[in-house]
Amino acid sequence: MLVMVLVSSQCVHATTIENIRVAKTSQYTRLVLDTSGTPSYTLFPLNNPPRIVVDLANTTLATAINTAILTNTGISNLRHAQRADGGLRLVLDLQQQAIASSFVLGPNDKHPHRLVIDLRAQSARATTATASTPTPKKIIPNTPVKANPKPRPVVIAIDAGHGGKDPGAIGLGGTYEKKVVLEISQRIAKLINAEPGMRAVMTRDADYYVTLRGRMQKARSQKADIFISVHADAVKNRKVQGSSVYILSKNGASSEAAKILAQSHDEDDTISGISLAGKDKVLQKVIVDLSQSATIDSSLDLAIAVRTELSKLGKARERIESAGFAVLKSPDVPSILVETAFISNPVEEKKLLSPSHQQKLAQAILRGVKRYLVHNAPNNMRYAVNPGNDKHTVRNGETLSGIAIRYQVSLDLLRTVNKLKTDRIRAGEELIIPNT
Repeated sequence: MLVMVLVSSQCVHATTIENIRVAKTSQYTRLVLDTSGTPSYTLFPLNNPPRIVVDLANTTLATAINTAILTNTGISNLRHAQRADGGLRLVLDLQQQAIASSFVLGPNDKHPHRLVIDLRAQSARATTATASTPTPKKIIPNTPVKANPKPRPVVIAIDAGHGGKDPGAIGLGGTYEKKVVLEISQRIAKLINAEPGMRAVMTRDADYYVTLRGRMQKARSQKADIFISVHADAVKNRKVQGSSVYILSKNGASSEAAKILAQSHDEDDTISGISLAGKDKVLQKVIVDLSQSATIDSSLDLAIAVRTELSKLGKARERIESAGFAVLKSPDVPSILVETAFISNPVEEKKLLSPSHQQKLAQAILRGVKRYLVHNAPNNMRYAVNPGNDKHTVRNGETLSGIAIRYQVSLDLLRTVNKLKTDRIRAGEELIIPNT
């Protein structure tokens, strides 16, 4: 009888997918799952062939899948399977590799709970316009339009979490989060400052307290192009381990936009190099919305690049998380928050105290930044003008993997820099060798 009660209770509280909707825009394909309650899920990509897998805990499908809605969306098929543990697996078969982001929305007057999945092509985000539709100018964070601007370094703000009266999480061995993240941040800044065309600024360089908004404002005042907040996670379960990367959630962006638009602005108040002073509220909203949209896109690219490099050190959460963290709310600076490890895990606590592991974390984060800048550094930066890359002319018998080993660069980065879809290379072909 007890087993029957438990099973019955689980069935009552199971989430059902009531409807599936798809929308296609010039920027992304959006898949919306209408659900009976707040969905609990994981999402991850698979290659060869490209697909996105969504695992929903304690969920059943209560609607038929109409594959006709997938026409011209980039999704070739949507498959599902009910799992033995009561979960539901959805598989999105893609026509080409895409970057997936996701978030959950609560119910409103028109819609129930929703899981929203956005798919963006991995290639450049710009779209080709028709002759009758002029291409809108993309606002690039912190890049005012000037004639032949003098190249400048990439400015990267490194934010060591907590500090002073705020110790952050405390490990079982008594390690303060504020201490280890400062040491890691200092190592990141040192590596950045040793790179040609890069400059680091720190929101705090010692053990003192800085407000969350003060950190974001300092980065903007230093005209930072990238913002990276460094933390160490903690949960009650001391077995949990690994790193994770966060970007700003849609709700967090909306609340920040509302705050910006509620303020009065003078000539010094600019978003992406455009002054808000003297403009009506409608135009201000357009400027803020465009800038925030571009910034969130760039933040996602940066998060994926950093997460890719962190995964080479150990366990890293596949999904890029989103949250309303105050430090990520800059409307025009791509921003991420990196949870380097779980300080609540005794093994990872020891690693966080290790100078060698701290250095490896710093190097991984820098590699991620450089991976991101390969395709995202604005043209007025010294890094974009002369990133210090070498070139290699392919000889007969050489392989891409052999070239990667020779120059001590990752095979994945070599493919990315040279925009290679396969590992096939031809004799005489010239490859860019990233200076990592």
